[in-house]
Amino acid sequence: MGCLLMMQSCDDYLDINDNPNNPTEAPIAGLMVNTTFETAQNVFRMGDITSFFVQYLASPNPASSIDIMDEVSHGNTWFNLYNTMTDLTDLINQAEAIGATHYQGAGQIMLALNLGMTVDAWGDVPFSDALVFENITPTYDSDEQLYAEVLRLLDAGITNLSGETEISIGDDDFIYEGDADQWVKFGNMLKARYLNHLSNTSQYDPNAVLAALDNGFDSNADDAQVEYFEEANNPWSDVAQNNENLLLAGWISEQLVESMDGTTYGVVDPRMPFMFGPTEEGEFVGTENGAGRGNAGEAGERSTLVRDSYYASDLAPLFIATYAEQKFIEAEAAFGIDKDRAYAAYLAGIRAHMEKIGVSSGDIDTYINSPEVSVGAADFALEDIFREKFIALFLHPEAWVDARRIDYNYAGFDPPANLNPTLGGELIRRLSYPDSETSKNGGNVPDVSLTTPIFCDE
Repeated sequence: MGCLLMMQSCDDYLDINDNPNNPTEAPIAGLMVNTTFETAQNVFRMGDITSFFVQYLASPNPASSIDIMDEVSHGNTWFNLYNTMTDLTDLINQAEAIGATHYQGAGQIMLALNLGMTVDAWGDVPFSDALVFENITPTYDSDEQLYAEVLRLLDAGITNLSGETEISIGDDDFIYEGDADQWVKFGNMLKARYLNHLSNTSQYDPNAVLAALDNGFDSNADDAQVEYFEEANNPWSDVAQNNENLLLAGWISEQLVESMDGTTYGVVDPRMPFMFGPTEEGEFVGTENGAGRGNAGEAGERSTLVRDSYYASDLAPLFIATYAEQKFIEAEAAFGIDKDRAYAAYLAGIRAHMEKIGVSSGDIDTYINSPEVSVGAADFALEDIFREKFIALFLHPEAWVDARRIDYNYAGFDPPANLNPTLGGELIRRLSYPDSETSKNGGNVPDVSLTTPIFCDE
């Protein structure tokens, strides 16, 4: 209940701060509560969009806009990202002013993450002159410049968290409960993530990726996540509850089911019942993206998110960054340098994810030891990494970054039925700018389409 009260005080602050002439400031503790919580919420908000693009989720209704990659204004998600980044800027500035370097460093790491998610979704976005209330028509910074800013913020955050401080972070931190060493690991893990995003550019340096993750997570215990509580359920639980109440949401894509039930890869993945629910007949049946449920619309005939699954239970943690993801980043970066290391990291990533969500040790060993998974270092391919990373990133927006980096080239991945015809047969590469931007700041909004890639996806 104390956390809930602190969140309320921060909401009051947000209302106050809409007036730039009001000098009232939120204490850094209140800002820390709000920004750690809202950073996790923003991961959910982006995942709630991108999970349709990578075909984790599918709409039960045919030709649903999000399912077929129509141009949609995601203004609420844009607003929440910028609201969080504004609060983080206040947190960083206030912490710097009083010498609270650990708060400052944590703020810089979260600002880097929220900015990175924004750039990954829209490309060029306002930032350098956007987080001040007086400027209602900020200019747009280039996506490439903003990636450099993401990495700068991560380095600054790691430095600030690595030193001594007289003002330590307390239990106002929803992610690590004030543990500065964990924040340093988190910062390095994110540094590896964003350096690895550059894999299709001349800037890519796999050795730099490996150097960063060598200082990152050591096990699942280091995962950056937010634990939910009775007053604030995990948002994926809300999606599952909506579906229970016939507000249809959280339907699982046919492509995901077939990648796990043996259809695509020839091996049954024991993670299915931990990730989503079976039909009333006890089978896992997905919905074809863009086509909807067809004639099988009765309750129970398609798999959905359910509240007794790992990801969508009321008090389930929401993952921001995980050790399992880090091991797959290591596998990719090491692939052309040390294939044995890459192969070991790939297998470790599978095991880490399975252990995280509660798969039994026997089922883990059976799956990993199957010839379809333990292919051997000699026959090991990048496709194996991306296939398993796709499962481990379930519902996470990072999966869309990967899908674009490999041109959606997953086995069994087909464009949605009724694909938006304006895409010319291509698949979506970025979100369209919100209506609020095109109406109020149209002179600065870049002239791009849904198929225009961001710089590291070209």
